[in-house]
Amino acid sequence: MFEIAEYIGIIAFTMSGFFVAARNRLDLLGVLIATFLTALGGGILRDVTVDKTPFTFSHNYPALIVIVVMILLILFKFHKRNSIENKPLFILSDSIGLVSFSISGALIAIESSFNLAGVVAMAFITAVGGGIARDVIINEVPFVLKTGFYGTISIIIGVTLYLLHAFNLISFTTIVALFIAMLSLRLVAYYKKWSIPLR
Repeated sequence: MFEIAEYIGIIAFTMSGFFVAARNRLDLLGVLIATFLTALGGGILRDVTVDKTPFTFSHNYPALIVIVVMILLILFKFHKRNSIENKPLFILSDSIGLVSFSISGALIAIESSFNLAGVVAMAFITAVGGGIARDVIINEVPFVLKTGFYGTISIIIGVTLYLLHAFNLISFTTIVALFIAMLSLRLVAYYKKWSIPLR
């Protein structure tokens, strides 16, 4: 279940990172850095935190997936399209990456016997860590700090998986159900422009 969530997240965040890089008109090196950071950065932070060899460094598939997806996006000239962000494909890919990486982060934390705070933190770091690093290097306010129902999804997933584990209810079925529910919530929140009020 971890690997499925990880690979889905890598594919989705590769697309998301590529779209952000294209919007900022980065050169090829810039696109590579931004895309790899978005797709793999959060997972590396997660694995270092739990004192494991990063999944990206022990398996060939993550980097290969990023490269293949990037090549396909370039071949289909997505980098030449205007206003890719805020379009359905970007929102969907980014949301899928958010949910998938939140799940994989929480699962790793549960496997490492973390408490509730640790599970939530790992879900959050895995999902948004790479995006924050990407936004910082391109001199933007991190996306997670500009929308109320982005990082919140990671927190909800972390809490839910912790409770499912506590009651011995984690299974392929419950994780798929959680994935669908949280993806739906993120998309509805985006299009309904839901946010958490400051006051």
